[in-house]
Amino acid sequence: MAPLVPPPRSPTESDERARWYARELGWTVTDRSPVLLATGVRFDVLDLPAEAGRAVLRRVGRTGPVALAGPRMRLLVAAGSAEELPGLLDWLEWGGIALDLTAHGTGGRITAPAPPTGAAVRPGAAFWLRPPEPRRAVEPTLPALAGLGSGDAPDLVRLVDAVATECHRARLTRVRTHLLADRPTGQPLAFS
Repeated sequence: MAPLVPPPRSPTESDERARWYARELGWTVTDRSPVLLATGVRFDVLDLPAEAGRAVLRRVGRTGPVALAGPRMRLLVAAGSAEELPGLLDWLEWGGIALDLTAHGTGGRITAPAPPTGAAVRPGAAFWLRPPEPRRAVEPTLPALAGLGSGDAPDLVRLVDAVATECHRARLTRVRTHLLADRPTGQPLAFS
């Protein structure tokens, strides 16, 4: 799924946003509007429906930074995790199930959320739900495979299992809602 791209901003706003990410976080950004963050360098991203993401955040205590971009939620995870996702989903027995889950890794880009400066964010624009901490390395806080991250990082396997479960639940809810909406009204249900 392609990153959601908001309408172009003024060059001044784009320049300020790019400078904030480069100066405060040391992240690789594009110098154009909209500002994009490079994935696969300092972090990868799990991209999932916002409704599933909200359920994940209720279930999983700690995560790395989390952004909301329209109907999608983006969870930052350790660099290299995008490459591990297909095998991890197979190992967790989610392989072959349509989950509406994508990962952005090496060579990918996501729209830079508005910096968490307290300024108003336009409706539909990407913003941080759980922002990264300025002037602090983000890598030690990102979910990673056991033994690959710091001892303090959340476990990527548990996070991916929760994400897959909630993506599947959200999909089943959408299908159920669609089926109920298509059912003729006024027709009684038959029970045996």
